[in-house]
Amino acid sequence: MVDLDVVEPFYTLRPIKRELEAKGLSVIAWETGDTVGLGEAGNLVRGDMLWALRREGHIVLDIGYGVEGSKTLNLLHGAQDHPELRIIAVINISRPMTSTIQDIVEYVQHLGPVHALLNNTHLGEETDEQIIQEGAKVVAEAAEILGLPIEATAADEKFRKVLGDRDCMGNPVRYLQRLMPKTFW
Repeated sequence: MVDLDVVEPFYTLRPIKRELEAKGLSVIAWETGDTVGLGEAGNLVRGDMLWALRREGHIVLDIGYGVEGSKTLNLLHGAQDHPELRIIAVINISRPMTSTIQDIVEYVQHLGPVHALLNNTHLGEETDEQIIQEGAKVVAEAAEILGLPIEATAADEKFRKVLGDRDCMGNPVRYLQRLMPKTFW
């Protein structure tokens, strides 16, 4: 995992870097002790982040939300011609800039190359099955207009019993443990 979110530094991998590494992930991110401030100054790009695409295995890049975040890809060596690079736009219809089908279409069209959409609709602790499924419907309609596949729906592990293996649109559901609430500076 590479923390390249220079747009919204409120949530960074810094506070959970060691926890992720203890789970076997390789994390390229600043250590909290190596930075000054709480995160209000933003996330600075390190040299090893620029070469992340040269690493072996699957690489997950957190480039932040929006068009400004997508510009971060231009900093990575090899991003323009990497044959295996897949850019997946993560969509949460609970956010104002991606709350409608038209908003999502316009948002994704301004990102640059995108290979798939991922429905990550949630309301934090107030998420319920209905909001996840509503996100699945809206994101699927936007994906159809854009001519893009749906990678999956992401949902908190606590919804496994009610959602099952597929969302209401037939897309696979990938379950996760929410660690990001620990990362708000």
